[in-house]
Amino acid sequence: MRSFVATALAAAGVASAYDFSNLAASKNNYGSPFPDTVYPDFVSKDPVVVEGSKEFQQSPPKYPSPWTEGLGDWSEAYEKARDFVSQLTLTEKVNLTTGTGWQLERCVGQTGGIPRLAFRSLCLQDSPSGIRFADYVSVFPAGVNVAATWDKKVAFDRGAAMGAEHKGKGVDIQLAPVAGPLGRVPEGGRNWEGFSPDPALTGVMFAESIKGIQSEGVMACGKHYIMNEQDHFRLKPDSEAYGFNISEPFSANVDDETLHEMYLWPFADGVKAGVASIMCSYNQVNSSQACQNSYLLNYILKGELGFQGFVMSDWLGTHSGVASTLAGLDMTMPGETTSYNSVETWFGGNLTAAVLNGTVPAWRLDDMAMRIMAGFFYVEREIERDPINFSSWTKDTYGYEHYYVGEGGVTQVNDHVDVRGEHGKLIRQWGAESTVLLKNVNGALPLTGKEPLTAVFGYDAGGNPDGPNSCEDRGCNNGSLAMSWGSGSTDFTYLVTPDTALQNEVVSNGGAYESVLNNYGLEYIGELARRSNVSIVFANSNAGEWYLQVDGNLGDRNNLTFWGGADEALARVAGNCSNTILVIHSVGPVELEKYKNHENITAILWAGVPGQETGNAIADVLSGRVNPGAKLPFTIGKNRKDYGADVLYTPNHPVPQIDHQEGKFIDYRAFDLHNITPTYEFGYGLSYTTFNYTDLKVTKVNTSPYTPYMGESKPAPTFGNFSKNPADYTFPANFTRVSLFHYPWLNSTNLTAASADPHYGLPGFIPENATDGTAQPIPKAGGAPGGNPSLYETVYRVEATITNTGPVAGYEVAQLYISRGGPYDPVRELRGFEKLWIEAGESRTFVYEVTRRDVSSWSSGEQDWYVRNSTKKVFVGASSRDLPLVATLS
Repeated sequence: MRSFVATALAAAGVASAYDFSNLAASKNNYGSPFPDTVYPDFVSKDPVVVEGSKEFQQSPPKYPSPWTEGLGDWSEAYEKARDFVSQLTLTEKVNLTTGTGWQLERCVGQTGGIPRLAFRSLCLQDSPSGIRFADYVSVFPAGVNVAATWDKKVAFDRGAAMGAEHKGKGVDIQLAPVAGPLGRVPEGGRNWEGFSPDPALTGVMFAESIKGIQSEGVMACGKHYIMNEQDHFRLKPDSEAYGFNISEPFSANVDDETLHEMYLWPFADGVKAGVASIMCSYNQVNSSQACQNSYLLNYILKGELGFQGFVMSDWLGTHSGVASTLAGLDMTMPGETTSYNSVETWFGGNLTAAVLNGTVPAWRLDDMAMRIMAGFFYVEREIERDPINFSSWTKDTYGYEHYYVGEGGVTQVNDHVDVRGEHGKLIRQWGAESTVLLKNVNGALPLTGKEPLTAVFGYDAGGNPDGPNSCEDRGCNNGSLAMSWGSGSTDFTYLVTPDTALQNEVVSNGGAYESVLNNYGLEYIGELARRSNVSIVFANSNAGEWYLQVDGNLGDRNNLTFWGGADEALARVAGNCSNTILVIHSVGPVELEKYKNHENITAILWAGVPGQETGNAIADVLSGRVNPGAKLPFTIGKNRKDYGADVLYTPNHPVPQIDHQEGKFIDYRAFDLHNITPTYEFGYGLSYTTFNYTDLKVTKVNTSPYTPYMGESKPAPTFGNFSKNPADYTFPANFTRVSLFHYPWLNSTNLTAASADPHYGLPGFIPENATDGTAQPIPKAGGAPGGNPSLYETVYRVEATITNTGPVAGYEVAQLYISRGGPYDPVRELRGFEKLWIEAGESRTFVYEVTRRDVSSWSSGEQDWYVRNSTKKVFVGASSRDLPLVATLS
């Protein structure tokens, strides 16, 4: 077998890490990473330069890997896991940690099973928008649409619906939801899978989605941890396939303050919500692979955040064996080392050998198994559970049990179980509720239903002529954008296009309807637009994952403009029709300034990536059956330069270096910092009614002072004894192997030969303290899942009155922002929100309890949170720039 050791231990967090020695300490001794000399005034347009975000900086070693103890509400799951793991042999524990191989079993990822205890393998399945590679499933609105609803209940209910469908197919772990990428760059290919570039909005939607998924008895997997903010250069093989010569995945170089206050924030919410698993990402962070970064996994995730579940690698994201295990990785997926369909694995028999030869302590393997089983029991799954009833690799009813190698005999691999239930109705509702009304001149919307001739334009209104599932993982842009591409995609059981839905709508009202779905048929477009009473133009902008190229876009978008000739088609329509409505399907921001100011474009709507009911959803909004109440979960700028950060499209080093020198200033924070007026600001959205904000009230809540956590863990527990004789771990006699399958047994009784470990026994091979199972200090910022409990205590209660001053009932999203008052803090940051249904002429009270975390800052020097002695203000209003209510927090 292949060596179980990293090719370069220095890249594993073994002797590398965040080096804060170059950071200037402020007078308050909190070790601020922002020397006074590098910051501009808030109105300056000079770049923000953040120390601690430099090329080739290092990530510090942090060992040992903390062991789960059943903290918080995990105690019952922990006890059940202990009872189960105590019964396991060494190889059975290894089986739980190791993927069996790509395309060898039913799911995109499966672990080995434990037949002796009637425990079938764990099934891990994409995606964050539904079940990938399966039939009779639902295609849900994307995460970015969920964020646009600003509705916690929608996030929970969508999670529960997806969880129910996964459970119905026999899935144990849904590889969702997504909090990374957060959305540093608007062109980011996978931003749509997540929620928003704001950490507070993402954190709430991330946590509620987790709760929803796990309420159905399916383990959620929060991903991708962490700093995976672009798809270019995330993996070496993909890069080479596109002609780029890199030696390792890119390194995201970030200072500790930005890491905590931005990118880690939603993951803390997810851990506090009880997420069962976390997926580490492909990239490096400060020169250390994310899946073997001991600072990120051991110290922050398992130590500071008190994460009780297990860490799995992204697919082929494991770069070592012993180094990754000691740095905190608990499960490798899909099992292979550097390429799919290879017999080589970092875990499997290599992990067995590593425990036997002492390079991995027995307690560490026990903890890996404990964490996996604690997550299993935390969501109340049963040992004997329903079988997996689908195959990811074929829709045929019958096929080989081990698909890729054609072994195991022909059997029924697909039961074609319909798990959709009544989810289509919910998807239609959520699609409508996530549609943001950006412009509406003189009540152009809703439509009256009495227009003599309604015309619809754009290929984005129609279907893919080859069928909605004709492109691999939706890797094309033919037809309406209801699902973007990549592993976050889902197969359509059906797709209602806007062209179909709007034609049905108009015809049922006795009107006339015509459409031109070819963006390049400009002559026909202009002629029809001249005759129409209302012209509805559909335009899109797509993105996806790096392994698929669509129209020259390698995952990340090349620009923020419309695709496929939509600009020309829109110009022709608007030049011929004075009542032109623009509907946008996009993964994120697009440049709209010229359309915002166009006199013939009377309404603009952003509909995102809404899923299978996209046509019905937009028809509900255009007709007025649904009053739009969504708000933008990102900023729409005039041009891409306004965002302050961009994709690295060309390698700048053999290991591409992405320096996050903008620090915390992404999206609206960057626009506020540089005093740039956006086209439409973060949090913006209109309604068919109007609202007024009054009566701000702030009450200080008496609470105890913040107390840094000072406790220690218990000593590392071990469960059961095992033989140290390698002869007991060779392949069983007369055992028939499946080709390329990853087993826990040894090829040889010579442990050095069995693991092919050239580093074993060399000085410095094992990092200092990595095998120490004694009681360990818990970080000051830790103490419970999600971090120090003091962070979540209420310190202020804020109330405001919102009145519906318009003619119809509708939703309003009240938003609360806080200025923490530090000289280098964002101008203001979202901290709370609530979506309120308000009848015409009535008022509702918005209430938000400000926590200590909401007003705290991170100290790199102290490695803890603190409340800066500065003037803090609270703002309440309808968007990040429409904040009529302001008060000072005493």
